[in-house]
Amino acid sequence: MKDYKLKIILSMLAGVVFSFVFIFLAFILPVKKHEQIRKLPQGMLEKVSEHLK
Repeated sequence: MKDYKLKIILSMLAGVVFSFVFIFLAFILPVKKHEQIRKLPQGMLEKVSEHLK
């Protein structure tokens, strides 16, 4: 019986620690939005390709 209770307590503790690790990482490593810089088309083929998009 003690072994069963110990397994339950350790599994709950592991779950809590595992959850806190991911919550901690979510606040430490925020997602950065990269602004995409588009270059202006220079040649005729680039201009046609840009208009087709």
